[in-house]
Amino acid sequence: MPRIVRAALVQATWTGDMQSMIAKHENYARQAAAEGSQVICFQELFYGPYFCQVQDRKFYAYTEPIPNGPTTERMQKLAQETGMVLIVPMYEKEKPGLYYNTAAVIDADGSYLGKYRKTHLPHLPGFWEKFYFRPGNLGYPVFDTAVGKVGVYICYDRHFPEGARCLGLNGAEIVFIPSATSRGLSQHLWKIEQTSHAIANGYFVGTINRVGIEAEIGDNDFYGQSYFCTPRGEFVTTLGDRTDLPGQGDAFKEELIIRDLDLDLIQEVRQTWQFYRDRRPEMYGEIVEL
Repeated sequence: MPRIVRAALVQATWTGDMQSMIAKHENYARQAAAEGSQVICFQELFYGPYFCQVQDRKFYAYTEPIPNGPTTERMQKLAQETGMVLIVPMYEKEKPGLYYNTAAVIDADGSYLGKYRKTHLPHLPGFWEKFYFRPGNLGYPVFDTAVGKVGVYICYDRHFPEGARCLGLNGAEIVFIPSATSRGLSQHLWKIEQTSHAIANGYFVGTINRVGIEAEIGDNDFYGQSYFCTPRGEFVTTLGDRTDLPGQGDAFKEELIIRDLDLDLIQEVRQTWQFYRDRRPEMYGEIVEL
């Protein structure tokens, strides 16, 4: 039988407080489950604003332990209720003053499988991430879930092909890339880099971007356009909504994106484009020496 996975993404606007933001995503998850979805991914730092637009210590209050924090436990109950795999990006507290930009992976039975910590951190106006996070140190884990082998990369990570390749080498079939990306240079790259990772590594990619302007934090205009793409780099039907008109910060659409992914396509593509067979790792030492 074909391996068809119905997968979902949520591109959402900031509600103004953490609890209503969590409740909003729970509602979207229940809607996705009612429509047959088997896995869902939320956006980067899903329960808060993208506070990295400013440097303010008050946002350390959004940190919590993973997995033994309240949101992880709440998401475990949600996964068990809906029967879906959940990818849940949060602000992780390992110990006081030691924080990470992290995504927890929870299986369809509610069991906590592990986490990925964002590896590459930007630090420039509008994206002051090194003020808030330590670079990830858990490598590139791939999780054996009810829908297949799932990996995670987060936002700025997508500019680095090395980690995307590691996820493929570690067996990923679907890589989720939750993001908070605003207009500027990155919008041109949004449809290029992540489809390129899918092509180079022969896996599906599901990537999310926020929508709207979080005016109380800053003026970053998050442009949505979340999507799934195949191992051929083709969009699975259409992208999530977002006008391309600059300056139209209110012209967006919060959206639940549900697509069917045919995982059998992975084998077909990899038997056509033999990128793993034809790799020459013995020739790549300079990458880590330079």
